[in-house]
Amino acid sequence: MLQYIQSETLLPLSPAALRLEDVQLKRLQSLGLRSIGSFSKMPRSVLRRRFGDSLLLRLDQAMGLEDEFVISIKPILPYEERLPCLEPICTANGIELALEDLLNKLCKRLSGEGKGLRAAELNCHRVDGKIETITIETNRATAQVKHILQLFVLKIPQIEPALGIELFTLGVSKVETADPVQENLWNNRIGLKNPTVTELLDRLKSRDANCEISRYVPSAHYWPERSMKIAAKMDEVAAVDWQTARPRPTRLLKIPERIIVTAPIPDYPPILFRYKGDTYTIRKADGPERIEREWWIDPGEHRDYYAVEDLQGRRFWLYRAGHYDGQADQWFIHGFFA
Repeated sequence: MLQYIQSETLLPLSPAALRLEDVQLKRLQSLGLRSIGSFSKMPRSVLRRRFGDSLLLRLDQAMGLEDEFVISIKPILPYEERLPCLEPICTANGIELALEDLLNKLCKRLSGEGKGLRAAELNCHRVDGKIETITIETNRATAQVKHILQLFVLKIPQIEPALGIELFTLGVSKVETADPVQENLWNNRIGLKNPTVTELLDRLKSRDANCEISRYVPSAHYWPERSMKIAAKMDEVAAVDWQTARPRPTRLLKIPERIIVTAPIPDYPPILFRYKGDTYTIRKADGPERIEREWWIDPGEHRDYYAVEDLQGRRFWLYRAGHYDGQADQWFIHGFFA
C-alpha cells in the first residue's frame, strides 16, 4: 500500500525529479515524455536501449525497489570546548579556573594540528538563562595557554555572574596555521621575531577596546603620502626597503597644513614661519629636495622640501608647492622629526 502511494505521488512529477543527466532529460523532452508517469510503464528493455541503465536505476530508487545509500560528509568539528558546572560559579577566581581548564583542552588540540587562534569567545551561561560573553583577539596565531588566559583575565570583570554560571563554552571564531617556532639555545630573537612583542600588543589592546595598534611598512612610492602602508599582519615582509638616502620625519601629517613663511629669495630655505599662531625662527636648514608628483595617479605640482631646525632644537619638514610665484600660500608643514 505504501509503495502504491509512493508511486502515485511520483508519476505526475517532471523527469528532472529523478536526478537524470542533461542528455537524458533533453531526449525525454524531445519525445514528449514530460512526466515520470508517461514512461514508467514502458518495457524496461525499451528504456534501457534508449536511455541506458542509469534511468532504470533512478526510477527503481524513486519507487523504493532499489536501495540508495546516502553517504554523509563528515563535518569538521568546531574548535569549541564545553564545561558544565556541578554548582553555579559566582566568583572571578572560579571563572578563571574554568577558563584555564577549557584553554588547556582547546590549545592542546590546536597545537596538535599545527594551528593557533586569532579570535576566541567565552560564553558564560547563567542560571537565569542569560549569557555573558567576552572576546579576545591576537595579532598572531597562538596556542599558548598562559598568554591567551592573560588576555581573558583582563576582561573577566566585565562578566556579571548574578545567581551563578552553570555552563562555560569556549569557541574559536578565527583559526590560522601557526608559524613553527624553533627553540633557541639563547633567547636572542628581537623585533617581530620575539613573541613577547606581539603578546605585549595583545595585552594593550585587551586593556582598552579603543586602542588601535598598527604596523607600517614601506610602499613603492616616492610621494610622501603613499610611501608607507599599514601591514596586513604583524610579520608581513615589505616588498621594498625604507628610504634612507634623505631624512624623513618620524611623524607625518595626514594632510599638510598651510604656514606663513619668510624666505630671502625663492630657492633659499625660509628664515622663519608661523604655524597655529606661533612664530618659529629657523637656525639650520637642509634642502631643497624636489619630489615630483606621480602624474599617472593624480595631476598637480611638484614639491620642494626643506628639513629645518628652530632655535629650540625642534625640527620640521616644510615644503613649497610648485615653482615660486610670489604667493604666500605656497608653503606647507608636512611632518615633525624626533
